[in-house]
Amino acid sequence: MGRLPAKTASPGLATKLDRGVLPTLLGYVLRRAQSAVFANFASTFATAGAALTPGEFGLMVLVERNIGLSQMALARALGIDRSTLVPILDRLQARGLLVRRHSPTDGRTHALALTPSGGKALARFTRLVGAHEKRIASSLSTAEIRTLIRLLEKVRADARSV
Repeated sequence: MGRLPAKTASPGLATKLDRGVLPTLLGYVLRRAQSAVFANFASTFATAGAALTPGEFGLMVLVERNIGLSQMALARALGIDRSTLVPILDRLQARGLLVRRHSPTDGRTHALALTPSGGKALARFTRLVGAHEKRIASSLSTAEIRTLIRLLEKVRADARSV
């Protein structure tokens, strides 16, 4: 027996769709918020003629703020494994934003640093992220933003404790 043909969704279906228990699930709401935030981030950067992901921005900030950071320490700070990190570093290095040097304290590791053009790019990216953050939180007060961040950190800590 074959499958029944899928119904074609009408344009307004997304707003009328019965989502059942989903809107009451923290993980579901967080994922939808993350998708919207990442889409806005991508749009902000595309409009400015720049290409960067939220993860790449976070990586650049950590490298800039922690001189000589090792790849292993960076992977731990980002919560990703080294095999995921290496292609990201390769992309940023190919764009001339980041360099890997042999660590002066451990010849088996690389110390990461932004290039001078990486530092200039990060300053520009930080301004773009500031505008993006202002836009995505435009309906929240400063106190509400602080509360939301504090609550999300509690959720992250609880999720990691399992």
